[in-house]
Amino acid sequence: MSFEICFTRRYCMSHRLFNIRNSRCFIPHGHNEYVKVYLVSTGNDQLDGAVNMMAPFAILKQVWHRWIDDHVDHSLQLSSQDQMLDYFKTTEPENLPHIMITPGDPTTEVLAACFMSKINAILLDQGLAVRCHKVDVVETPTNTVSFSGDPAQVICTAHYEGANPPWWQRPDMSINDLDIQ
Repeated sequence: MSFEICFTRRYCMSHRLFNIRNSRCFIPHGHNEYVKVYLVSTGNDQLDGAVNMMAPFAILKQVWHRWIDDHVDHSLQLSSQDQMLDYFKTTEPENLPHIMITPGDPTTEVLAACFMSKINAILLDQGLAVRCHKVDVVETPTNTVSFSGDPAQVICTAHYEGANPPWWQRPDMSINDLDIQ
C-alpha cells in the first residue's frame, strides 16, 4: 500500500522533428502541453497521526513548477543534431537559454523520460524521501505519452555532445548544456 501524489503543469512549446524530413513535424510548430508527474514515497508510508503527509505540497512542487514555468514554458525544443542550433549560436545567441536540446528529436517520448530524470534529480537534491515513478506528457487532447521506468535505459546519448551529467540529470534550472560545455 502506498500513496501517490500527482501534479499537473501546463506549458507552451515549439519544436521540430529534424530526423523525420518528409513529415509535417519537420517544420517548426507548437503545442500547448501538460506534464503530469506522479510521486511516491521512498520512506515509510504510514501516516503519523499528526502531519499525515509525505511532504507539504508546496515543497514538493515548488522547484519543479518554477523550472516548468520559467524555463520549459515557451521554449523551442530542438535535436542536438539540428542545424537550427548553428543559426541561434551565430545569429541569436541571446535566445540560447530558451532552447531545450534533446538527444535526438524532441519527441514526446524523450521529453517524458527527460522530465522524469529532471524531477527525480530535483527531489533527490532537496533531500526529500519522494521520487517520481511516472510522467505523462499530454501533447494534444488526443495524444499522451506515459513513461515509467529508468530514463537512463531509454535516453540514447550516442550523438549528444553535452555536459556530463546532461541537463536532464541535474537539479538545476537548465534545459540545455550550452552554457557549461
